[in-house]
Amino acid sequence: MSILDSFSLAWGTVRGNKLRAGITIAIIAFGIMALIGIITAIEAMNQSLRESFSSMGANAFNIRFKESRVGGPNSNSDISKTKRGLKVKKSNLGKPIKLEDAEFFKSNFDFPGAAVAIYRRGPGNQELHFGDKKTNPQITVWGGDENYLAVNGYDIDRGRNLNNLDVQSGRNICLIGSNVATKLFGARPETSLDKIIKIGSVPYRVVGLLKPKGSSAMMRQDDMVLTSYTNVRRFSNISQSYLLGVKVNDVKQLEVATEEAASVFRAVRKLQPIEDNNFFVEKSDKFAELFIGFLSSITGAASAIGLITLIGAAIGLMNIMLVAVNERTKEVGLIKAIGGKSANVRQQFLFESMIISLLGAAFGIVLGVLVGNLFGIILDTGFIVPWAWVAIGIIICSIVGLAAGIYPAMKAAKLNPIVALRYE
Repeated sequence: MSILDSFSLAWGTVRGNKLRAGITIAIIAFGIMALIGIITAIEAMNQSLRESFSSMGANAFNIRFKESRVGGPNSNSDISKTKRGLKVKKSNLGKPIKLEDAEFFKSNFDFPGAAVAIYRRGPGNQELHFGDKKTNPQITVWGGDENYLAVNGYDIDRGRNLNNLDVQSGRNICLIGSNVATKLFGARPETSLDKIIKIGSVPYRVVGLLKPKGSSAMMRQDDMVLTSYTNVRRFSNISQSYLLGVKVNDVKQLEVATEEAASVFRAVRKLQPIEDNNFFVEKSDKFAELFIGFLSSITGAASAIGLITLIGAAIGLMNIMLVAVNERTKEVGLIKAIGGKSANVRQQFLFESMIISLLGAAFGIVLGVLVGNLFGIILDTGFIVPWAWVAIGIIICSIVGLAAGIYPAMKAAKLNPIVALRYE
């Protein structure tokens, strides 16, 4: 009996026991679907996070007086903390960036081709009005200068940018995000130019409309209004510190530019050589890396869920194969009586176990990729196939098939043909 004959007999047995094989295939498929589906969803979330949080572009960074964190105490709160042997002076802790500091940095940072923006976060959760129309109370007001859009990756669709006169005078003009324009002006957002809208109860003239930036489940980048940083000071509940954004021409210059920016800003803050920085230089992808690190733990949990399900499926598959050995004892005796060897019997049962396991893997991978990409549709990312995990899933199912089938196969191969033929 050839290997092909053993495989053919195993395939015929699987087809002849559709219900029993189908239940086992379904158990394995659900385990693989859970694993591949969660991994695919996490890949979609990773992609969306990188696109959302890298809003300033790969060649930009910002300077802020506190480190941006998600949870946990700010590192500035630890007075005794030292870094690289430098001391943190108590009087420097929690020292916001003042306007004169930001303007001094902008005028003295002369890195070739670099654009420096001064900006400040205004109030969030604002409701904007135009006539009888209004937005949801989720709009964020930002105060910036003529370089804010370039540093933060925005482009103008219609109208103009802020200019020096806008910044110096602090007049009530603004640029609005695409979501704001659509909400207030419907299908013709371009008609927003030169219209008077109200932020709360304060009137502003719209001078510019921004192109969509791709708001996602992670960030609402198009739900924003930009005015000058001198104008935003009239609002209450605004950030106590100014921020500085720097954009360089080439991403290869980023490391050099960040080091030079830190050096210039140390002089602005009047820090001594023995004192550590009382500000932070952050690249645009910091948050993406932070959240992707959080998602890694979810990947581990997903793997554990999938493996637990597959272990249960392996136990079920082994039980079914042992039942099959008892049911087909006479068949095994007949095979041996007509010249079949123990190896042929062992091959047949191993092939049967592998067929069931790999069919479960195939269905589970397809379902997992489809389910996982539902998140891709929600997050507006491309179709994702985690090929590495697909290969891992196939390998795991192959191991499950072998592990579940080897004991029943060996038990069948050891049957005495005479005893097997007489089995009732």
